[in-house]
Amino acid sequence: MSLLRLNLLRPLRRSSFHQRYLNGQFSSRLSSTLYGFNDSIEKKQIEKVSSSIRTSLRIADPSVSQNQFRHSAVYNLVTNYRTHGHKKSYIDPLQLQPQGNVPELHHASELDLSSAIDPTGIVYGMNNNNNNVASVIEHLEKSYCSSLSAEFTYLETAEEREWFAHEMETRFDETFSDGDRLRFAKSMLEYQAVDRFLAVKFPTVKRYGCEGAEPMAIFFDEMFRLAVSNYKLKEVQMGMPHRGRNNVLLALLGFSPALFFRKIRGASEFPPNAPAAGDVLAHLNGSFDLPNGLHVNMLPNPSHLEVVGTVAAGRARARQQSIGEGPFGSGRLGDGVVCLQIHGDAAFSAQGIIAEGFCLSRAPHFTCGGSVHLVVNNQIGFTTPSTLGRSSRYCSDVAKMVAAPVLHVNGADIEEVARAAKIALHYRQQFRKDVVVDLVTFRRWGHNEVDEPSLTQPAMYQRIAAIKSIPDSYAADIKSRIPDAGDKLEQFVSQWTAKLQQEFDRANSYEPKDPSLGGRWSSMRHPGQTLSTWDTGVPADLLRYVGARSVTLPEGFEAHKTLQKSHVERRLQRMEQGTGIDWATAEALAFGSLLLQGFSVRLSGQDVSRGTFSHRHIRLWDQSTMQIHEPLNQLIPEQKTFIESVDSPLTEEAVMAFEFGFSTEHPQKFSLWEAQFGDFFNGAQIIIDTFVSSAHTKWLQQSALVLLLPHGMDGTGPEHSSARIERFLQMSDSHEDRVDGEDVAWSVVFPTTPSQYFHLLRRQMIRDFRRPMVVISPKILLRFPDCVSSLADMAEGTAFEPVLSQTKPQATKVVFCTGKHFYALQSRCPPDTAIVRIEELVPFPAVQLEKVIRSFPNAKEFVWSQEEHRNNGAWSFVEPRFRNILGVQMRYAGRGPLCCPAVGIAALHKKEEEELFRATFGK
Repeated sequence: MSLLRLNLLRPLRRSSFHQRYLNGQFSSRLSSTLYGFNDSIEKKQIEKVSSSIRTSLRIADPSVSQNQFRHSAVYNLVTNYRTHGHKKSYIDPLQLQPQGNVPELHHASELDLSSAIDPTGIVYGMNNNNNNVASVIEHLEKSYCSSLSAEFTYLETAEEREWFAHEMETRFDETFSDGDRLRFAKSMLEYQAVDRFLAVKFPTVKRYGCEGAEPMAIFFDEMFRLAVSNYKLKEVQMGMPHRGRNNVLLALLGFSPALFFRKIRGASEFPPNAPAAGDVLAHLNGSFDLPNGLHVNMLPNPSHLEVVGTVAAGRARARQQSIGEGPFGSGRLGDGVVCLQIHGDAAFSAQGIIAEGFCLSRAPHFTCGGSVHLVVNNQIGFTTPSTLGRSSRYCSDVAKMVAAPVLHVNGADIEEVARAAKIALHYRQQFRKDVVVDLVTFRRWGHNEVDEPSLTQPAMYQRIAAIKSIPDSYAADIKSRIPDAGDKLEQFVSQWTAKLQQEFDRANSYEPKDPSLGGRWSSMRHPGQTLSTWDTGVPADLLRYVGARSVTLPEGFEAHKTLQKSHVERRLQRMEQGTGIDWATAEALAFGSLLLQGFSVRLSGQDVSRGTFSHRHIRLWDQSTMQIHEPLNQLIPEQKTFIESVDSPLTEEAVMAFEFGFSTEHPQKFSLWEAQFGDFFNGAQIIIDTFVSSAHTKWLQQSALVLLLPHGMDGTGPEHSSARIERFLQMSDSHEDRVDGEDVAWSVVFPTTPSQYFHLLRRQMIRDFRRPMVVISPKILLRFPDCVSSLADMAEGTAFEPVLSQTKPQATKVVFCTGKHFYALQSRCPPDTAIVRIEELVPFPAVQLEKVIRSFPNAKEFVWSQEEHRNNGAWSFVEPRFRNILGVQMRYAGRGPLCCPAVGIAALHKKEEEELFRATFGK
């Protein structure tokens, strides 16, 4: 046998460090040192809950175990019902699908049905007297094979599984009163009355009503009632698509019907002077205080289904941070704020952001204490039946990736819908995990009210046409059971319809208000049509202090030896000298100074703590103990605001959606998302298109979210070179023929020095409005010797400069450029040529450029030089602005057009580069 083979067969010798790591001795230290991730309190609460469940349900009780063993055949049957009973349930109100044949339940025929049995520890909800196998089976059929079924036996702990079984098997112990039933009927009839009123007044409008899905009213009614009465919740952050959205706004949340009718007639939902283009009827939104004291925030949503749910989760976590829940203060995360996500069946099973959102749901820096998910299951997606729309049995199966329990409920069984809401919210509050309710309903009309669905679903729509509406059927049932119920319901519907008519009549005279600058945002304003320079400098002594503290380590902390020299000691030297400030240091100075001014910072993305290019090191690891240290969170004693450094899962769309939602909760929150490489933002293109670039224009919603996109044509090939600047420039609303103001949709910046980056970061929070910012950030400049700044560049009285120019009044040629390309040009620049860097492309700095151009009286030629290909980069953006606003005709110097951002052949890249320099300087 070879020596190599012998070595492979020997057991590995584990170091003491390795053994301690395997034994989990570092886990508590890890969790306790990360801001936003202190799970010690949560672990104690979970154990307390689990202990209570173990005691109350007698889990692992010896006598219970003995009874389970004694009746093992029956106990196995009970387990099968809990696992497979949902396959036999009646959850389709249309009854289009035959009841399933479930072989796992056939074992009942092998048992002696008359045999007496003690149900203790075997099944819940049965008394201990006079029970036999037949009565157990009858109870299981009712619990799992009726109008409400559940999937939960894959839950991770015995406590969760037993808790869920107990909830399902004892749910009938609590009955509903006549008052409850009247309340249910009123809620659904109220939703139905909205649709019928709109159908009469606006018969050709696509309103995406909830006809066929009115039982969603019961779910919301019960959840919001119990949220306050049982759990003392204070707020709901709610993301919802279009189906039934307006019914919820008008009938439940108290949205102004007059404003709604004004909008449906074509007028704006905002005041005349509001800087908004508005959005369609199905995207209306608002914040509301319900009569029971619960605050509900219905977030704005785009037409891209499902993306708003993760935005709502981000906003929920931000709100939890603001009020100090869980790792941000005391108690458990989710004690006061819950995230409610509403979905459609076809999109829930097919849209990738759903899986991404579940991936985030329990990640330490993304969890919001569990979301409640309601899938309004119409059993169809536009025209595609469920049999073609997914590969699994249920639309909710994606939730099983995180072992989230699922309740399937027939929308026609109103009281079971109410029970489903109760169980779902109770589970979330007990375990602080996501839970899904699959509300199986139907869509009375097509995808919208003017669509003809029978063209593609004749059988389904023949059945729908033959049945009464669910609200009318339920109302008829309780009229026969409750005295005077008919009169009460008719009076209620009549009064509600009269109110809608009254609001309809006054809609033309209704004057909408600006809803965006109240409460926490009252100190902000809408950006105007002028540009201001913001003093973002900081006293040099304070910068030295922040810089030193940003690398201060606890006594005995063993940093990596490379970082001790290159990061810690080097930064201390730079602070002492006041020069040689690199990119990462300038960023730390910006973050630290903002923290001391009362702003919180959240930096999120893949590998951001270290940095893709190993430059940031905002978080340090002790090489012996694995303890984590975040120096910026220990700047001063009793620090009030902190930085949350978030190494995110490997997803872009859901993480950016989450960060956008987080950024909209409070103007004091500074949120940044960094791409691993600049072009990776394209995985989140939907979020950029529908939220980041346009939220203020559509909804007057402000956000200071920063996108950090590493960029540079460094010979790294098509996918790691370009941040696709041209796309962000195209999406901006910058003007080609007049000077921009600060009211552009976002800033697109291309800083070339650390101090410029420092000022941009601080400007985001110092100014009195919030706009997103796209930073085309560097790669090689992170350590480039010439790309450094001094503390003087960031001291009091300094600010960001949109244009940086060489001082060469004798120059006959002026070359304009952006980014790191400047440094390559500078090394080759002849004496008669001046180079001008445009550091901010949007808003376009026309005033500053005009001043710079006048400083070159001898200039005869103006050149735009870029390292990107001609159909990429900034050329197509800057050329018409130079021509129309500045009256300057520029010559292009750069790479030719290409369908991908960069070539992948090193020799070809080098050849392109040389040709670029020759084209720029004419040599």
